[in-house]
Amino acid sequence: MKFKFLSCTPARLSLEGMRPAAPQRIVVAPNGGPRPTSSPFPMLRDLDQLEADTLPEYDVCIVGSGPAGMTVAAELVGSGLSVAVLESGRAVVTKQGDALRPVKSQGIKIKDYSRERVLGGASTTWAGLTSPLDEIDFADRPWLEQSGWPIAREELWTYWHAAERYRFPTRDFFEEDGFGVVRGKSDFQPNWQLLDEKIFLAAAEAQDFNKEWRHVLEGEETDGWLDATVAELVTAGPGTPISHAIVKTRTRKSFHLRAKRFVIATGGIENARLLLNSRSACPAGLGNENDCVGRYFMNHPKDHHGMIHLTTPTADLPFYYGCLYKGFAGYAGLRLNEEYQREHKLLNSYVRMEPLFPWTDSEGVEALVLFAKHSSFLMKRWTQGKQEEVVSLRDYSETGDDSEVQNARKSLLDWILLAFRIPMDFWSVLNYLKYRLITKAKPRIKRVRLRNFMEMEPARENRITLTEEVDALGVRKPMVIHDSTQKDRRAVVELHEVLGREFEQQGFGRLETSLSAPAPWPVNQEASHHLGTTRMGDDPQTSVVDKNLRVHSASNLYMAGGSVFPTSGCANPTYTICALSIRLAEELRARFDADKQDTSA
Repeated sequence: MKFKFLSCTPARLSLEGMRPAAPQRIVVAPNGGPRPTSSPFPMLRDLDQLEADTLPEYDVCIVGSGPAGMTVAAELVGSGLSVAVLESGRAVVTKQGDALRPVKSQGIKIKDYSRERVLGGASTTWAGLTSPLDEIDFADRPWLEQSGWPIAREELWTYWHAAERYRFPTRDFFEEDGFGVVRGKSDFQPNWQLLDEKIFLAAAEAQDFNKEWRHVLEGEETDGWLDATVAELVTAGPGTPISHAIVKTRTRKSFHLRAKRFVIATGGIENARLLLNSRSACPAGLGNENDCVGRYFMNHPKDHHGMIHLTTPTADLPFYYGCLYKGFAGYAGLRLNEEYQREHKLLNSYVRMEPLFPWTDSEGVEALVLFAKHSSFLMKRWTQGKQEEVVSLRDYSETGDDSEVQNARKSLLDWILLAFRIPMDFWSVLNYLKYRLITKAKPRIKRVRLRNFMEMEPARENRITLTEEVDALGVRKPMVIHDSTQKDRRAVVELHEVLGREFEQQGFGRLETSLSAPAPWPVNQEASHHLGTTRMGDDPQTSVVDKNLRVHSASNLYMAGGSVFPTSGCANPTYTICALSIRLAEELRARFDADKQDTSA
């Protein structure tokens, strides 16, 4: 039996003890004390309302306040460094921020809500699903032209573990006495031959970096600037450090912000866009001397395809179908084991099994689940006393892998219209509530559909370029060109073939699939995982940043977020993004310490 656990511990559902008392206005990070000097502009400020002509110079300027940027900022608290965080949006959603979201697309369409312009970035809309990358994701795979990470997976485990303080799971929870105990609570105990099980988890209350970590920007150590869109990074010439950032506001006020080091953490598309729009050092864009910026763009194309007709109707398979356990909603996906991937030169894709209930795909049920998720009171009341129980999920939307209805950010009117869906689909909602809250009986499941999640190879032709069209601030808009390749698709076709054989061998059921010759290719929804456009590597000819995330040709410029991934694997990336941001903050501290030693010498 191939039974692979990825590692983690239950996340705390409260940040009690991690935040300072409000009157102190000082943030104490897990790794340090407060900065001895006060900020000239404490608290969050709207840059458009600044009356001063200039901004102060900082040690570190972080561009972006999503999970990547906010994590770097939080980790630098107590370092003694002056830090500014620039957020293009404001503390709440605005029309001006929304107007900066759209991009042009060719191939797989990019969704606007994956590119939020608001404090907290995409964490304000995501559902929290996460998993570590696999060993093969870091390895040099000869059948992929650009593969292999310049850092080892074991090194990253240290930082995945540190991400626990951001309510991400760590290794302990994925051992057999953690989430693994759920596997033993179902009648189906397969002995897979060519498959591995991969665990995915979401905290019952998904992390929102706006709500949970904005206190970092409201303390006395870090300046947070809202409505501060960086339009360009300026250098004195090729090979020279970044001298300043040109920052624009909604009324087109323009400021120069100077810093000793810059961290760009604006997402996989915007990271590349900013470099391409910064041309003082290189006509092709900052760091783009070798035409790598924007290239090797990756996503995780996903969609339903494939139906399992069960040999015997099942009542419950919580490990595979999904369950709530110890504060996490989780499930096990199925992927080809790494030995098989290497032998057949395949990528690392996976499928999720989704049982079909009588109410599956009911918009009313999905709306009800969404309202419950957004009610801390309801979630706490419902989960109270269930921490040690395995609570089987009764709809795929109860996990962190949500549909478009749940993921898209909503106005007040959208919420009102969503509420009306509940009574309009009354009987499905009632049936769902019966099995969720009233009866202990379990619905009999006869069919299970597959949801496919693809790894994309780092293909040079999948890329970000600039259009001639400009946004409201006069900055050229990005064009996203990407689609799955034959290598990407072959991996999923092979996975379905193996699944079909093993399902029958295990007596589980018959897989109905037509992936071998579909037209058009059906797995084509983007997952909002924008990766690879400023990839890390040792060779400047094929990468943009080094293993410490510093741009090869700019000594004081660092990139954070999914854009630095050399390969994508199939795991949701935010867990790894935050781990890399913790590692980056450690590197920045070390660089400034080295500067002090050089000065004293």
